[in-house]
Amino acid sequence: MNMPKIKICGLSRPEDITYINEAKPDYCGFIIDVPKSRRNVSISKVRELVQNLESQICPVGVFVNKDCGEVAQLLNEGTIQIAQLHGQEDEAYIKKLKSLTDHPVMKAFSIREKKDLDAAAASSADLILLDHGKGGTGETFDWSLLEGWTKRPYFLAGGLNPENIPEAIQRIHPWGIDLSSAVETDGKKDREKILQAVKTVRNFESSKHF
Repeated sequence: MNMPKIKICGLSRPEDITYINEAKPDYCGFIIDVPKSRRNVSISKVRELVQNLESQICPVGVFVNKDCGEVAQLLNEGTIQIAQLHGQEDEAYIKKLKSLTDHPVMKAFSIREKKDLDAAAASSADLILLDHGKGGTGETFDWSLLEGWTKRPYFLAGGLNPENIPEAIQRIHPWGIDLSSAVETDGKKDREKILQAVKTVRNFESSKHF
């Protein structure tokens, strides 16, 4: 099995970009125009922040019921490379967005029971993310629901940290690991925690536990 991809989500400050450039995860996320999120950033701020992001790190825009045209514009102008949808965006929304851009679309799904996985498997999104349902809370969901589930690759989110990442990789083999609150101190991204989290995933692969 290949090493899981790593995504650090919820960047909002210039120093966050500095930490990300040092740690070198595969992806980083910006929560764009979601006022209820304490990690919210404006479109203009994201454009400013990504200017200093190293080119090998893929910027992801996280949206909640955002107008398709605005999302497509950010993708097509190169500010972000992937759109991550965290609201009530349905198949019609995804279809419309994909008609406006060639960039990948990721849809997040709240996993509470097995039938939630059926919806995720059937999604026309290019990528899926499976979460607790309350993004950024640091809570995990019942991973046993995912044991043996191989219908499509997925990002795993919700309550992941350096202590439980190895268990998650061993038990349910996610394609990607998504971290946010676990790499923060007092609500701000923490350099040491980011470095440790990325190191944990990279070292797990080298330890040949797969």
